[in-house]
Amino acid sequence: MYLVEIRYTKAIDEVAQHLQAHLAFLDRYYAAGKFLLSGPFEPRDGGIIMIDIDDEDEVKRIISEDSFYQHQVTDYSLQRIRITRADACLKDRLPL
Repeated sequence: MYLVEIRYTKAIDEVAQHLQAHLAFLDRYYAAGKFLLSGPFEPRDGGIIMIDIDDEDEVKRIISEDSFYQHQVTDYSLQRIRITRADACLKDRLPL
């Protein structure tokens, strides 16, 4: 599992130009069962995606499809996570 941290590198108005395509990207991978959660930071200078994939190369390939990545308005950092605890409502989806 990976936590992907996204940080905006351009002004929010430039990032917003690519938001609809970014949301479609998220929808595609939620539908495929790959994304577990996502959302923006407050204040809005980036966000996160929790990805249910163990292969870093596959995570990088998926991220390369994001409009934010393609238009170079963000930086990404990947952190592999081994989940050891979770609330009961999440346990069916997590590799505990």
